Amino acid sequence: MTATEGLLVPPGHGRVVETPAQHVTFKVTGTHSRTASTFEVLVPPGFDVGAHVHTRSEELFYVLEGELDVLAFEPRVRTPDNWRTWESSSGRRVVRATPGTVIVVPPGCPHAFANPTETPAKMFFQASPPPDHEQYFEELLEILRDGGPPDQEAIEKLRARYDIEQLTPLKHR
Repeated sequence: MTATEGLLVPPGHGRVVETPAQHVTFKVTGTHSRTASTFEVLVPPGFDVGAHVHTRSEELFYVLEGELDVLAFEPRVRTPDNWRTWESSSGRRVVRATPGTVIVVPPGCPHAFANPTETPAKMFFQASPPPDHEQYFEELLEILRDGGPPDQEAIEKLRARYDIEQLTPLKHR
């Protein structure tokens, strides 16, 4: 059967999953796309997803509002505490992404983002293939729902289930 109608998600619509650490709006899920899950993500001041890598997933980030420090390269040395000091063999370093910046992360490429400012940032985020990131976000936000220091052991187990190798810790204020 061929689909005869596309999906239209107006501004302000989509299923929202929210905690003190993050606000994620599901725009397109695996129910509507075979290629990617799409989200609008509000990144609060002080949030750091931590450097991580996927063996299967490809991701795309597009900064809509605010600023984010971003990484998308294999560093010379993977230090376990602070990805912001990493440098690639070719000399690439972490950059400050502003509105209009696009970051594409192929499978196997370490990546991270953090909001070092005092203003929330907003990004368009796409992950392929679906629905892994949809399920991951739901479960991660459940862990972070109460605020306070994240339960690193629970996050580690969650990430292992969803093809995410955590290289540095997730942090939030």
